[in-house]
Amino acid sequence: MIFAGGKILPDPELNPVLGYLEEEIAQTLSGPPLETETVLNALDALARELDSGALDGLIAQYAPPGAREELDRVRPQINRKMLERRLELELGGLAGPRPFGSSQVRPLGVLLHIAPGNMAGLPAFTAVEGLLTGNINLVKLPHGDKGLTLAVFQKLTELEPRLAPWLYAFDLSSKYTGIIKALAALADGIVTWGGDGAISAMRKLAPPGCKLIEWGHRLSFAYLSGWEGMDLFPLAEHIVRTGGLLCSSCQVICLDTGHLSVAERFCKQFLPVLEKAAASHYKTPGQAAQAALYARETALEQIVDRASFDDLNFPGQCCSLTLRRDMDLELSHLHGSVLVKRLPRQELIPVLRRQRGRLQTAGLICPDSERETLAALLARAGVNRITAPGHMSHSFPCEAHDGEYPLRRYVRVVDMENLQGRPETAPEQENF
Repeated sequence: MIFAGGKILPDPELNPVLGYLEEEIAQTLSGPPLETETVLNALDALARELDSGALDGLIAQYAPPGAREELDRVRPQINRKMLERRLELELGGLAGPRPFGSSQVRPLGVLLHIAPGNMAGLPAFTAVEGLLTGNINLVKLPHGDKGLTLAVFQKLTELEPRLAPWLYAFDLSSKYTGIIKALAALADGIVTWGGDGAISAMRKLAPPGCKLIEWGHRLSFAYLSGWEGMDLFPLAEHIVRTGGLLCSSCQVICLDTGHLSVAERFCKQFLPVLEKAAASHYKTPGQAAQAALYARETALEQIVDRASFDDLNFPGQCCSLTLRRDMDLELSHLHGSVLVKRLPRQELIPVLRRQRGRLQTAGLICPDSERETLAALLARAGVNRITAPGHMSHSFPCEAHDGEYPLRRYVRVVDMENLQGRPETAPEQENF
């Protein structure tokens, strides 16, 4: 399916849409710019419908299980006042008077979003960021979107018809590289979410001069120091709830110790806590059976994998822990199965530096007296978010994204010289 002109269109309309898309983009960019107030009013109206329950049917029809809870969690981010604060925080100060004249903030023009599929609503959210910065948005939908983004775009343009020329969506497989390349040729920037393979592919497809804005896969972990007697259930609940599917999901529990016996003791103490979280999360027999199957698959994979012979396995009900002897960060098995490793603080920076550019969130458990020291150490190692373990996948209003402010990446600064009353003189130096 396709979204163009404020309507959901069938697949056979793809070629006609591609045929006139360049002309439509030029016409839209030649007209009045997209006003921020127009976007804010539309998002505010959409948020009110979400709060009233008017969108519950749409969510139930198109979104996966648990989507309503995720949307409730990110709801504060589309609060009008919060969006206004975010615009001021991320774009404030970029425009204004300069010694040579003035600077203005302008959109890049056209953004092609290679949208992620690991959380319901993210394809729509990345387009919203493009709208807030005044860009035309072409969204390649992820596999498994199930029509949610198309329905959201249609609702948004019904609430505010002026948004229709600024929103397009294409339900395409990534194997259609020719079509994606044609869309990339129209873009001033490509916003790509995904792993190394997806980013490498887009680098090959992006035309010269097109800005590549990467939100690649990241690694997140919990760091525990002096955990004895502390409440570990929020960490366990986070591991089960996210299933290891998000960039902010805890992939490894890192312990501030060099002793294997201490790490074994932790696993024996933590496994019942993880089982309790799994029991509270998997509430139906089907969910419990699926989780038990994942845990069993994890155990069988470790038996087959000769490299894991030195692992210490702690299987539980619908979950598992695997204690490995190395210190490196890596992806865990999914759905309640998580890795545990020793990482004494003196090794923290050299070990984490091996994953520089990929680190995202650290959930920190430690005594209050140690928090400032360990947080500073994690920040120096390259971590971009430091939270309580239960909040690792929470979205905080006005937070950065992977250490950067997204809206700044979707705009450009135009410098304008004020020639009024100034004699023409040779510049002091060339602008390279």
